[in-house]
Amino acid sequence: MTQGWREHPAAPASGTRLCALEDIPEGEGREFLFGTDPGALRILVVRRQSQIWGYVNCCPHNYIPLNDTPDRFVTFDHEWIICSAHGAVFRYEDGFCEDGPCRGRVLEPVPVSLADAAVFVR
Repeated sequence: MTQGWREHPAAPASGTRLCALEDIPEGEGREFLFGTDPGALRILVVRRQSQIWGYVNCCPHNYIPLNDTPDRFVTFDHEWIICSAHGAVFRYEDGFCEDGPCRGRVLEPVPVSLADAAVFVR
């Protein structure tokens, strides 16, 4: 991705409600699309208990979505975000790639927050 997510023409405004926290299963992720394909902005939100993190759904290795199945973003043990195309694994907490072809690179963060048991773009 050559531009930051905020510069995307379909970027959601700060305060945009994405979903209820319960809509993201424990240890998993959910994708939110803004705009229309093929140029939609894809945002991924992952959850561990009551903590959430948001990222642009784009592998820094070759700039394709991390998932090949809807809302499938994590390893079977729910320990890592994974790129389904290359097997690169990223930490939930900061999107840092621990292993794979883009080791040392990071997912582009999208600030998210929780309020009233709902997930919002900050």
